[in-house]
Amino acid sequence: MRAPFAEVIGDPIAQTKSPIIHKFWLQQLGIDADYRATQVQPTELEPFLADRRNNPDWLGCNVTIPHKIDVIPALDEISDSAAQVGAVNCIERRRAGGLEKLVGSNTDLDGIEAALDSVDLAGKSAALIGAGGGARAVVAYLADRGAARISVVARDPRRSEALRSLAPSTTMKFVQIVEAEQAFEGAAAIINASPLGMVGAEPMPDMLVDAVGRHAAAATIFDLVTTPVETAFLEAGRAGGGLPVDGLTMLVGQAARAFELFFGARPPAPGKELRNLLIPKGNQ
Repeated sequence: MRAPFAEVIGDPIAQTKSPIIHKFWLQQLGIDADYRATQVQPTELEPFLADRRNNPDWLGCNVTIPHKIDVIPALDEISDSAAQVGAVNCIERRRAGGLEKLVGSNTDLDGIEAALDSVDLAGKSAALIGAGGGARAVVAYLADRGAARISVVARDPRRSEALRSLAPSTTMKFVQIVEAEQAFEGAAAIINASPLGMVGAEPMPDMLVDAVGRHAAAATIFDLVTTPVETAFLEAGRAGGGLPVDGLTMLVGQAARAFELFFGARPPAPGKELRNLLIPKGNQ
């Protein structure tokens, strides 16, 4: 008999570490199922989901760049968390009353909580690089934590204005990359929610990296990028006296909730063994 499976979809997808995490937990719990990585280009997204809907072995999928927003029209329902953020990173196939639905949620919020829950954000300033699906989850989280000011650094600040609706009670400022200095100044947390620095994407511009280093002291420097684990952004933050938090913290945190939705079981608490699997030898 074929085993049920879940997967992660995106474009590109070679950088993903999600199969390592889910396969590890499946083995630990003795669950007969699989988790895969599948490249899906934007033009293929709708027919891909239509095909998966008809596959009885498919349990659902995680969604990564660039599909977190575009996937929503193809779904039957979205959770409150996904509606709040306006982006979906997890789709579960839910069976109820003889009907099957594709239900989208946003477990990125769980991952961001794992990364930033210990940071004092109430009444503080935070700075964010990027304005895509990941950035939407970060802004919603920062607003819920009571951040007084959120500065967003993006190539086109006009496009990032859409983030304002996620934090109506928070002062928000949108600036270009060349204005990053003023965005980072005094921030309790500086967060990269863009693909800059990710394998297969553009490197983070030197002016951004340098600005992080100059304003990192006493701040938490959090990078959503997971490949590589150690990025120029995090290196600059560490060198500048900040507390670096790599993307694996968020990745494992959001994966734990997704695992429950797909496989109906709570995964083991994350430990050194899983982290060692996620970091290539020589980079631990």
